[in-house]
Amino acid sequence: MDSDFDFQANQIVCLEYEGVYLYGEVIQVVTSRQLCWVRPLMLVNLISDDEHTLWDLREGADLLWPLSLFRVPLDTEVIPFLMELHSFDNTDGKDMILAHRKFREFIGKIWQAYPSVFPPSAV
Repeated sequence: MDSDFDFQANQIVCLEYEGVYLYGEVIQVVTSRQLCWVRPLMLVNLISDDEHTLWDLREGADLLWPLSLFRVPLDTEVIPFLMELHSFDNTDGKDMILAHRKFREFIGKIWQAYPSVFPPSAV
């Protein structure tokens, strides 16, 4: 995975692995360390072309992650998910717990799949 983009604050970026997509908003790019500070918005699991599961991550922790793992999603890819996200009711604590569990599992898989992009001090 290689990122050739100069990300800007407030830009939507995507981190994907095995049919699961993390969409987040760039807060800041830490160029000196090649890291991107991202505020997760949603995690989307594409089951098929017309079926997916979406988890709302707006109430969770930010992520400071290697720039090389992110890409800029196409507008046509992310806008339908953003519309669905904004229709969510954030009052169910069980849904939030499940969403953040899925987020941690996803991040763990990325960490294991791309060990070469993480500095030894981060392990």
